Amino acid sequence: MVKESDSIFGLRPVIEAIKAGKQIDRLLIRQGLQGALYHELMSEVKQHGISYQIVPVERIELVTRKNHQGVLAWLSLIEYQKITNLLPMIFEKGEDPMIVALDGVSDVRNFGAIARTAYCLGAHAATIPEKGSARITSDAVKTSAGALHLLPVCREKSIVRAVGYMKDSGLKVICATEKAETVVSDAPLTGPSVLVLGSEEKGISRELKDLSDYQVRIPVTGNIESLNVSVSAGIILYEIFRQRRSAMSL
Repeated sequence: MVKESDSIFGLRPVIEAIKAGKQIDRLLIRQGLQGALYHELMSEVKQHGISYQIVPVERIELVTRKNHQGVLAWLSLIEYQKITNLLPMIFEKGEDPMIVALDGVSDVRNFGAIARTAYCLGAHAATIPEKGSARITSDAVKTSAGALHLLPVCREKSIVRAVGYMKDSGLKVICATEKAETVVSDAPLTGPSVLVLGSEEKGISRELKDLSDYQVRIPVTGNIESLNVSVSAGIILYEIFRQRRSAMSL
């Protein structure tokens, strides 16, 4: 459960946080809220492109019963970036981009573990959707061993559009799925690329699979068909790292 200490509440505190340039990770607004401060809040929310949810008051009061005035927000622990800004910078440095795109990974510890591995194995960034993704909490940062303060995270309204943009920019789209025919070590994984990982519950969406250049799987034995998503990320990211290093030594 999200702790009250992780949040800010009240119309004026949230408005002032937005005006001060603080990034809002999540915003809940009570159904039926009205008044001048509410309209001022919504003006700031729309101006800054902040996503929000309209919820019953009971949802807010699961976190706090103090004078929240129908507004509850969490400040981001990191500064999110946009892939459209980041990708050209990577190319300009003469590097082949390696991006990790997470489609519905909602467990904060899995997210933190993936970020740690991605950073250690040379990924340039992680890309997540605004909705349906793990929040970057103190638990996520702790699990990442601080990597979430070092690895750029791009939060996008549509993960499908973000991956489509990367594909149009020359990146190979590699989707990890246990149903793939190609074993990961048999796929050519050098060059600019984006590795797409899905949630354990639903996997990767059909729209993202349709964008893929390669769908790869990790061979396993026994009766368990798939690995934890953070473990899968580590294995595939290492294979990408290995192939890139081998190509550089030729």
